Amino acid sequence: MSTVLALETSCDESAAAIVRDGRVLASAIASQMEEHARWGGVVPEIASRRHVEALPGLIAQVLAGSGVAMSDLDAVAATVAPGLVGALLVASVTARALARRHDLPFLGIHHLEGHLCSAALGDEPPPHPHLVLLVSGGHTELVRVDAPGVYRRLGRSHDDAAGECFDKVARLLGLGYPGGPAIQAAAEGGDPQRFQLPKGRVSRPEGGFHPYDFSFSGLKTAMLRQVQALRAEAAPFPLADLAASFEQVVAEVLVERSCRCARDEAIDTLVLVGGVAANRRLRRLLERHCQAGGLQWRLAPLAWCTDNAAMIAVAAERRLQAGCRSPLDLGVAARLPLEQADRLYEARACF
Repeated sequence: MSTVLALETSCDESAAAIVRDGRVLASAIASQMEEHARWGGVVPEIASRRHVEALPGLIAQVLAGSGVAMSDLDAVAATVAPGLVGALLVASVTARALARRHDLPFLGIHHLEGHLCSAALGDEPPPHPHLVLLVSGGHTELVRVDAPGVYRRLGRSHDDAAGECFDKVARLLGLGYPGGPAIQAAAEGGDPQRFQLPKGRVSRPEGGFHPYDFSFSGLKTAMLRQVQALRAEAAPFPLADLAASFEQVVAEVLVERSCRCARDEAIDTLVLVGGVAANRRLRRLLERHCQAGGLQWRLAPLAWCTDNAAMIAVAAERRLQAGCRSPLDLGVAARLPLEQADRLYEARACF
């Protein structure tokens, strides 16, 4: 039995959680969404300052809410890569200070590994091996998971992540930030087939296309041209139809390539995680395609789709059980491939 306190400050969500044997005892999140919405996106310096202000109160909140004392903990963990460097430092320095003060192991966690573990917080953790479609504001990846900590990336976006694309198209349509919830709301009642939008593909140097990779730059350009043409007309602007058509094509691209990858890899379980995994159209489409293709599916619970510390704690528990520890002088990294997550547990880890 292990009890872990985890902290998450990789972007604009300050979070703390305590997990014991995969069960969330307490979780708290302080959102900065409204503040960053004024600027149309995350301002790194503001995010870092708000993390400094919020984190002590969140830690006190989860300790009180769980009934766990610092002396009851087996480890302290924090997200250390990838993310905004200034923001990552807040959780990392705090967690390392707590670990040193209370003589506890410290574990630096890869943010994407946390997302991969979020599905384990559902009623039925996925069996191994499984294929994960990870879609968030900063990442769109297909990852084969053969065992805890054993990952192989099979597909990725070559430009914007799906969440970034939602944000930019929402701005184009005059909607709010973040773009995912804004477009989902605007698409209610819209016709998803009215506008035919491109499903971007990525060419291979030797010819043909990468079968599992994504590109959203052409879709953004197509949306820009469509909006410009419609605004030049006298007819009412079809916001709902545009939003629904955009949302539909993104969901189709993600699901179709994920299901193809699962079949080609002979994997019968497809898992959806990440902030964009909260999108209702994407979740429904994935379920339909998996049913039609004879695949099992697992969806990260809605509460754990966006950035949170519970998923970081689950990842930390698994690393702790595998005998991993991070050095107390471990740094943070804006970028670090998931395949290099093991570097976080080397005695002389550096970036």
